Amino acid sequence: MDRIFVIGRDEVPQKIVLGAGESLKATFVALPGADADLALTVELTGEGAELDAAGLFVCRADEHVSIRMNVRHLVGGCKSNQLFRGVADGRSNVSFNGLIYVQQDAQKTEAYQSCNTLLLNEGARVQTDPQLEIYADDVICSHGAAIGYLSADELFYMRSRGIPEEEARRLQILSFLSPVLNRLPEEKLFRDSLGF
Repeated sequence: MDRIFVIGRDEVPQKIVLGAGESLKATFVALPGADADLALTVELTGEGAELDAAGLFVCRADEHVSIRMNVRHLVGGCKSNQLFRGVADGRSNVSFNGLIYVQQDAQKTEAYQSCNTLLLNEGARVQTDPQLEIYADDVICSHGAAIGYLSADELFYMRSRGIPEEEARRLQILSFLSPVLNRLPEEKLFRDSLGF
């Protein structure tokens, strides 16, 4: 099942349970202009259950985005993948707390979590806390987070090729967000809503 949730507009469940052989491809979008809060627990309770979650957030001015993902592998043979990308500008505040929990008998679990954020100025604040809590010993699990700025070298290169600075910045931002944007069927509509 594929689902797209626009945080602040659509009702997002607080808990999703995936049974044997069930799969969910969910994309969460927090558009600029409003605070956003996502608190979701996903339980994989049947063998072969799969979660493919991605999220995109853009914060401007004094906006706040809070993302709390709790993915719980309760049986073996399940997979989860989480990819979050975001942009923080102005005096915005972003908080990401992600947990991958693997129960003791959930052998053969595969789980991945990543949250990368691009800061557009020094006034924006980002806190990331990816966590693994693993009690099984035959698993493939990883997590990561990265926070950074636009590349001055890449901007210089693009400008030296005749691309105006604002267009170069826009292209870098859209490129950074593209792994999540590409999942959206109305990609151009969402891209236009981002203001880049």
